[in-house]
Amino acid sequence: QVQLVESGGGFVQPGGSLRLSCAASGFTFRNYPMTWYRQAPGKEREWVASISSVPDLTNYEDSVKGRFTISRDNALNTLYLQMSSLKPEDTAVYYCNVALPSGNYWGQGTQVTVSS
Repeated sequence: QVQLVESGGGFVQPGGSLRLSCAASGFTFRNYPMTWYRQAPGKEREWVASISSVPDLTNYEDSVKGRFTISRDNALNTLYLQMSSLKPEDTAVYYCNVALPSGNYWGQGTQVTVSS
């Protein structure tokens, strides 16, 4: 079955960095675009960044452009989100997502808290 498992979240001070990972299984990872979303307390889940299958074309939500980098390692079936210059407004649960012919799949999320 399809599984997405996020990791790498934590507590960081403003200006700090974190790298999130999403380990994927149960589908041919290299064939599908992958996406990161986030959901802050009391807010709707929002799109953060996407990466295509081949070639690795990327897109970012405006507020994270220049600070976040999405990437993938198809040999390890893993999606990454490198986050730098973090701000308190980046505090959220971060989810990875894949849309397959069989449905739309989500991980359990990883909490990122940015605070001084």
